[in-house]
Amino acid sequence: MNTIVIPKILLPAAAEMETWAVNACDQFTSDGKYWEEVEKITEGKLSAFNLILPEIYLKDNVEKRISAANAAMEKYLREGVFKEIDGGFVSVERTTGSGTRTGIVLAIDLEDYSFEKGAKTPVRSTEATILERIPPRVEIRKNAPIELPHIMLLYDDPSFSVLGSVERGEVLYNFDLMQNGGHVKGEYIKNAPQVIEAFYSLVSGAEDKFLFAVGDGNHSLATAKTCWDNIKPTLTAEQRLTHPARYALAEAVNIYDPALKFQPIHRLVKTADPAKFAAGLNLKGGGCAKISVNGAISQIPFHKNIPQGIRLLDDYIAKYIAEEGGEVDYIHGESELISFTKAGAAGVMVPPIQKSDFFSLISKGGNLPKKTFSMGEGNEKRYYIEAKLIK
Repeated sequence: MNTIVIPKILLPAAAEMETWAVNACDQFTSDGKYWEEVEKITEGKLSAFNLILPEIYLKDNVEKRISAANAAMEKYLREGVFKEIDGGFVSVERTTGSGTRTGIVLAIDLEDYSFEKGAKTPVRSTEATILERIPPRVEIRKNAPIELPHIMLLYDDPSFSVLGSVERGEVLYNFDLMQNGGHVKGEYIKNAPQVIEAFYSLVSGAEDKFLFAVGDGNHSLATAKTCWDNIKPTLTAEQRLTHPARYALAEAVNIYDPALKFQPIHRLVKTADPAKFAAGLNLKGGGCAKISVNGAISQIPFHKNIPQGIRLLDDYIAKYIAEEGGEVDYIHGESELISFTKAGAAGVMVPPIQKSDFFSLISKGGNLPKKTFSMGEGNEKRYYIEAKLIK
């Protein structure tokens, strides 16, 4: 396998890290005050905020914002803002209210990744990719000289053998993150080749070489793949082997990390007659879920194969809304869902997927339905810290 690559990682040489690192661009997309505060905190400072386009602004002078971000990238490169960390990976310890999770920043070969349903590549998407979300992101990335990833890859390592193989060296950063993001510590990994072998050992002898599942940043990685596929025809065979756009930076986290919280995403159906919605819901399959109608909770049948149960539920919701009207929303917490139904709505509490079942479900059934699960709260997502050249 040649899926994992040792990248030349870029880190700020002299920036204040507390103002350098900012949250993933796809978080707090309905909270303008959050990003306004980030802008105030980073004003006049060296910051990753100047190099990204928060998705809350995708309809607000987007061309101007993209141009400004690309210009800032060029300026930072020209003025020596970055230092290069070559020959190793970065171990990242992120402490939030959920605990301390440990990841490894590395690069993957995009030739070994696919977001197509049913793909058998070593790196796969976990949920269905919404294709219309890719073109706007391509516009952002296509002229960018660097990438700053918020992509999190999951790997299946119940014995924690990969982290056990890591030899840590110099502390590269150690600071508190803005906007209640917790704390983060990055250390240089001295023995990257041995760590790569530990990763590959996870799928050694397995018929399905399913190494990484995309946990966060699915559409960002799909955009990187699309951009690479657009660049490939312009290159010779030799150039394709080493072009920096072929390799994407990401953080790999063991799915069994205790600080990595898997939460189901529930369905809230706002309709004029919640009781009628509930009466027509007839899911079978040997499992069970819960439904809240106007605040009253009861159990309902559900498929034992949770992704299949969600597909059947989503099909019923779509059919019901088409016939009776209404709308669906996606809610993370049970208590929040129940409180919403008290105002006159129906809410289905989807059962959680167990970590031990996660990779086998995707391997056997392909992409999970959209909005199947989430990993932590918005302020626990990956902050932009490391970067890599893509031109």
